[in-house]
Amino acid sequence: MDFVFKKNALDGSYYCQCSMGHEIVGRWLQEEIGHEMARIEQVMALVAQARSAPGGEHRLLGREISLLISADEVIIEDNALALSESEVLPEEFELYDSESVGCCGLEDFEQLIRQWQAFIHG
Repeated sequence: MDFVFKKNALDGSYYCQCSMGHEIVGRWLQEEIGHEMARIEQVMALVAQARSAPGGEHRLLGREISLLISADEVIIEDNALALSESEVLPEEFELYDSESVGCCGLEDFEQLIRQWQAFIHG
């Protein structure tokens, strides 16, 4: 997974642009984590839990995008994909799935979070 971090010099906002197929990861980082150190620490604690308890799943529900960490894989998914069967959208309103869900390895994800933390607090 390739990524680039940017900072808007005018308003001080931070951006993460990820490679194709991982766009949701960058969006999650910007919208759900941002520059809040407590959120970054919460994510890193989930990574540590996944390493120490490889059989379980560790979840962080976000306002729009959620995170699921297992022993060796991370899945980031738009909450709109979790609609129940009774709430299925008409075909013309279906979400473009490739930009609504993304997966990566646990090590790549941990590297992304550590580099994001260094970028916004460095």
